[in-house]
Amino acid sequence: MVVAAVALVIGSACSGAKVTTQKSGSLPRYQVRTLVLLPFETLNTPQIRDAGNRYMSTPRGAQASDISVGVPMSAEPQLHQTMVVPAYAADKITQLFWVRLRNLKGVTILSPAPSSGSKTSTHQAGDLPQVLPEQAAADAAKKVGADAAVVGQVSVYQERVGSRLGANPPASVGFEIKAVAADGHVLWAGNYFERQKPMTEDFSGFIHHGWGFVTVDELTRYGVEELMKVFPFGSTGD
Repeated sequence: MVVAAVALVIGSACSGAKVTTQKSGSLPRYQVRTLVLLPFETLNTPQIRDAGNRYMSTPRGAQASDISVGVPMSAEPQLHQTMVVPAYAADKITQLFWVRLRNLKGVTILSPAPSSGSKTSTHQAGDLPQVLPEQAAADAAKKVGADAAVVGQVSVYQERVGSRLGANPPASVGFEIKAVAADGHVLWAGNYFERQKPMTEDFSGFIHHGWGFVTVDELTRYGVEELMKVFPFGSTGD
């Protein structure tokens, strides 16, 4: 099956640059009453920290200036330093979304389906190409009779180095979530990225995080909550 291409319209989110959303122009034509959550995957390509400006490669939806990484001068030369997303990060974020999604009113959420394993599979010359995440999501939705599937990827997951009083680097988290209809149309996509900044650079954000540098888990929970505020299906019932 070829996943149908669809134009996504960039939308503004209440959380500013930390959260960005896109929605399909055809979204109103879909009646989504049943969703299946697929396990999140992780970006398995190491991100190289540039020796010149101490930046990681930028995940989609983030600005390079937001993800500068401090590296001790005694450490390995920066050109050779890389950062990978730990595998457990995907499981944590999947579970966080599972808890929030299943509490929605007006939609039925099916439990996380087994991972397709496409992120870790390798192919030799002549093998069939890997299945795109959107196509895998559409196939999973059709298989279980759901109107759409929720799929996501974790692109950044870095713990703070330090404590609540001071961290260098601070915690950084980046992930995206998509709702893909059973016919392959991407109906909605949301992206969260935050590298926590000190109070002098992000006063309101620092207050929101409790006047301190939070852990990567705390930052992740915050990101999930912010994306759920703009999730277009179901309601919280509040």
